[in-house]
Amino acid sequence: MNRKNLTSQREFLGHPIGLYVLFFTEMWERFSFYGMKALLIFYLVRYHLFSDESGNLIVGSYAAMVYAMPVIGGYIADKYLGFKKAVVFGGVLLVLGHLGLAFEGNAATEMAGGLIQRDEVALGFFFFSLSLIVLGVGFLKANISSIVGELYEKNDERRDSGFTIFYMGINLGSFLATIICSWLGETYGWSYGFGAAGIGMLAGLATFLYGSKYFSGKADPKDPEYLKQKVFGPINREWLIYILSIACLFFIWTIIQNHTMVEWLLLSGSALALVFIIYQLTRLGRIERDQLIALTILIIFSVVFWALFEQAYTSLNLFAERSINRHIFGFVIAPGQFLSLNALFIIIFAPMFAWLWVTLDKRNMQPNTAIKFAVGIILVALGFGVLVFGGSIAEAGKVGAIWLALAYLFHTWGELCLSPVGLSSVTKLSPARIVGFMMGVWFLATAGAEYVSALLANLAKIERVPGEVIDVVAATDGYITLFNKLFIVGLIVGVFLLVISPLIKKLMHGVK
Repeated sequence: MNRKNLTSQREFLGHPIGLYVLFFTEMWERFSFYGMKALLIFYLVRYHLFSDESGNLIVGSYAAMVYAMPVIGGYIADKYLGFKKAVVFGGVLLVLGHLGLAFEGNAATEMAGGLIQRDEVALGFFFFSLSLIVLGVGFLKANISSIVGELYEKNDERRDSGFTIFYMGINLGSFLATIICSWLGETYGWSYGFGAAGIGMLAGLATFLYGSKYFSGKADPKDPEYLKQKVFGPINREWLIYILSIACLFFIWTIIQNHTMVEWLLLSGSALALVFIIYQLTRLGRIERDQLIALTILIIFSVVFWALFEQAYTSLNLFAERSINRHIFGFVIAPGQFLSLNALFIIIFAPMFAWLWVTLDKRNMQPNTAIKFAVGIILVALGFGVLVFGGSIAEAGKVGAIWLALAYLFHTWGELCLSPVGLSSVTKLSPARIVGFMMGVWFLATAGAEYVSALLANLAKIERVPGEVIDVVAATDGYITLFNKLFIVGLIVGVFLLVISPLIKKLMHGVK
């Protein structure tokens, strides 16, 4: 065995070294992503003076596109580029997009008659930067998760633990970003917060390029020679993919500003993905077919979880700004910094959950994946139940920060039951030839949930009158009414999934 292979197969703390390369890559990539996302709704509502409804829909449309694009990126990586090239291309686009957001332009102003005058050039550049991020995430997100799965054999008992460690890296980046970028944006200006996110993405790309030697070639293209074949003069297939992808930026820039188009694309994409899955079912043996059916059911239930969970960046973020008493120990906490609680709780509890799954597995007591999903949905519902109780004892419309902290604690426990386990399930239950595509479908479901989440958030939108201060009591009542509905729906769906979990377990044919 040559020296390169010996290096690439080394382990650290019981896991392949490649896992830790991906850990730090994803940590910095998520630093950029969540740092920007924590500021986004406030930037739209405060700086460009969008209404709550428009701001929520922009955030929802952007987030939906971010999670939908990995369907295409995963397919292209599976079929042509391989995971490594796709991640590098996506990383370059993300660096450009995040740094582009640092250009603010002029703040919007209120004119006579309630009209809003906005800097259209700055807004156009803003949406173009968002488009770069959408395309970049499309090539990076699903494929970097797929590389994690490639580092382990299919029945390796370390797989769930490895994905949980990887997920901890995501949330370490999120924790640092929501503290640092929110503080920079609120204190020094939006460009500082967005700029810091761009620098984080640059660090992530550098980490991946340096550490890719530890992937044992598992992230390389399946047919490198096919990629090198010329198709248009000096342009080979690989560069044609890059050129066509960049040409799609105008299309993304257009639809990200059109919420109806986003909704139509999500419905169409979901239908096409379902048709492709049904087609694959006709080509599979009984066991693989049943496993793919089980995975599809789990993905559908994940939509409910994420539609509730992703309130964090719309209704919960605005709730933190308007209805939470943010004066804590003499300090005023920026509303976006409350988002760091989710990441902090994951950093604390992710090792415990990783240990729990391995320990239960050794004793043949580990709950099946469907039960974990059901518990995750119930826990996120209970988080909203906590806020409903906190709202019932609010003083002058101001809710104690402890109730929001407890809500994020329940949401975090729910996330740890569902999200890393869900990523692992995709790699275990998917037929080998469509792992990347099914990882993309997982994120497509999340995309639909992001858009649904924005629609739900608008149930508590505040109709602001120019020159008037928001009625805190009325705003709080609106948010609590929304949270109560989410609490009830989450409980019903979670209990239903618990009831049908034995059927899903049977379809999995022993996959843990």
